[in-house]
Amino acid sequence: MESFEGSRFAIGVDRLDYTKGIDKRVEGFNQLLRTEPHSISLLQIATSSRADVEQYQKYKEDVESAINRVNAEHGTDRWRPIHYRNESFSQAALARPYRAAHVGVVTPLRDGMNLVAKEYVAAQDPKDPGVLVLSRFAGAAEDFNENEALLVGPNLPEEIAAAISKATHMPLEERVTRWRSMMDKIESYTIHDWAADYVSELDKSRVTVPADQFHHLGLGWTNEAQVPLYRTDAETLTALRHTQDRLWVLPEPDSLT
Repeated sequence: MESFEGSRFAIGVDRLDYTKGIDKRVEGFNQLLRTEPHSISLLQIATSSRADVEQYQKYKEDVESAINRVNAEHGTDRWRPIHYRNESFSQAALARPYRAAHVGVVTPLRDGMNLVAKEYVAAQDPKDPGVLVLSRFAGAAEDFNENEALLVGPNLPEEIAAAISKATHMPLEERVTRWRSMMDKIESYTIHDWAADYVSELDKSRVTVPADQFHHLGLGWTNEAQVPLYRTDAETLTALRHTQDRLWVLPEPDSLT
């Protein structure tokens, strides 16, 4: 992996998927360099995803073309604006660039938790942490508020550019305050807490229907020995149709527990 020792850079780590907003990120970075030339470079790691699907192949080509245009417009013989790696790296290999990066850029158009945001925060030097630029539509944005991460609209390159610029000029005291707040949340809410909450919420959605509501095809029976056995395919199909008809008829509200 490239060495950025002594230089200011941002990092993005994503699957090469249109939901990750990499093309908009590159566009935002291009806008930033037009107003602040040579201010910061970008290390974009993008692991191939669904490479056999035509639309994903086209997206890969579009992203790489956009990166080449930015490098051609703003690069010099000694400096390249965007360093692009289309391969995967282990967590151990990512730890060093995460820690060295002045800005972590996580700007999906729509995503689940996106643990890259938390990995970036966890890897920072407590005495000189970087700044997280985060999409409002990443799941991590539910945990990190605007006083911690710099929240942006992932479809708005101008917002991404402004946030990266703000991050590069942010005073040390503010960076430490923002990082400490995010790190406290990460340390107090582990994967074990998340799993327990997930199972608890799932349990709340359970609906139990009395066994006497459904007598066919084993629905509602308490054990396998009680499941009816049908001698022919015709008997099975008849029972299935009857069951499907019954499934459309909801039991009375007071019969649900």
